[in-house]
Amino acid sequence: MKKWITKLTAAVLTVGLLASCGGGTTNTTAKPVDGTTTQSGTSDVKLTVSIWDENQRAGLQQIVDDFTAKTGIEADIQVVTWENYWTTLSAGASGGELPDVFWMHSNEAQKYMQNAMLLDLTDRIAASDVVDMTKYPEDISVLYNEGGKQFAIPKDIDTIAIWYNKALFDKAGVAYPDDTWEWTDFYENAKKLHDPDNGVYGVALAPDNNQAGYYNTIYSYGGYVINDDKTKSGYDDPKTVEAMELYAKIVTECNPPIEVLTENKEDGLFTAGKAAMILQGSWMLAAYLGNDYTLENADIAPLPKVGDKRVSIYNGLGWVAAANTEYPEEAWKLIEYFGSKEAQEKQAQLGVTMSAYEGTSEAWAKSTDVFNLDAYLQMMDDMVIRPYSRNTIVWENRSHEYMKEVWMGDKDMKTALTELAAEMNTMLADE
Repeated sequence: MKKWITKLTAAVLTVGLLASCGGGTTNTTAKPVDGTTTQSGTSDVKLTVSIWDENQRAGLQQIVDDFTAKTGIEADIQVVTWENYWTTLSAGASGGELPDVFWMHSNEAQKYMQNAMLLDLTDRIAASDVVDMTKYPEDISVLYNEGGKQFAIPKDIDTIAIWYNKALFDKAGVAYPDDTWEWTDFYENAKKLHDPDNGVYGVALAPDNNQAGYYNTIYSYGGYVINDDKTKSGYDDPKTVEAMELYAKIVTECNPPIEVLTENKEDGLFTAGKAAMILQGSWMLAAYLGNDYTLENADIAPLPKVGDKRVSIYNGLGWVAAANTEYPEEAWKLIEYFGSKEAQEKQAQLGVTMSAYEGTSEAWAKSTDVFNLDAYLQMMDDMVIRPYSRNTIVWENRSHEYMKEVWMGDKDMKTALTELAAEMNTMLADE
């Protein structure tokens, strides 16, 4: 067992799993939640809900308001930035002060499931008239299942596409990207758009943005990051190397200097009109709808292909509850509602993000006509679940370090991949 897990478990056992993470008292006799299995009534419970994306707060608040109107149970949505989210949760887990309900990511789920930090939802799901796990992508549901127990209800699903700056394309006389583009076309056109003397870059691609970035290139070339058994790295596979050597050319010839990228981030450069193209997930819709520059100048195209193969990595967050919440039934009611067809459809219709519930993606694509959201739907034709293992974060963090060396010109891509694969194989053997 890894040191982090051992320390976390010891700290939690010291405090006790019954420590409170909510406030107030309960008097539950509620109004029925449409289609749920709960009893209705009034309640003075106020649940804490933690997320990391401010852009999703407004839409989720509307869904919470619907839930409160049906049940009398209130919920306070608190946003903690991605940079601080996991540190805050880790501290909360050690101190017995986790939020009642919160977002879980596939990279972190194993730590929390293995250490009994999350409320087991298995029996509640089985008794629910609302939650049907067959309505969500199986690959996403499995991410939050440990030892046959289900700890999360899928919140969403995401795919990746190209965001491009129409004004910069027009100025350079380059045709907008479309579904005929291959990854080599992406590279050649990025070179044409690259004008660093005038502060314009063909692309903005960060070394740690694997899900929206190079993972898609790898799988489109027929390579892989980790095998199906989670026992072997694919970073030294010849097809992976071929894909990543092209990606390295894009990065070294068409990307901002690493210091510019570090200071401004991909999205900052794109929304400032300094990057002609970025690769981003469907979760960014709300942010770009709220930005005047992107509203005026941006649009979306599907990812490039290799021959007939066009692959998008996909992932999905999960709604979880703290194992030691003072209000397990109320927390479950909220998670059950978040996972209901009604709430999932509303999440899609509001443009919050693509919902996990089957048949809701079209509603998300129709939530605005400002951008070509159909590009994201097109990417659902060939998807690969985000590469993971029992301890993803260990080898993934190491991959970020290797990619940064390549981005800075300190190491060639093939050497980096060979060394990374060897280290990753050792890490996988230790899981």
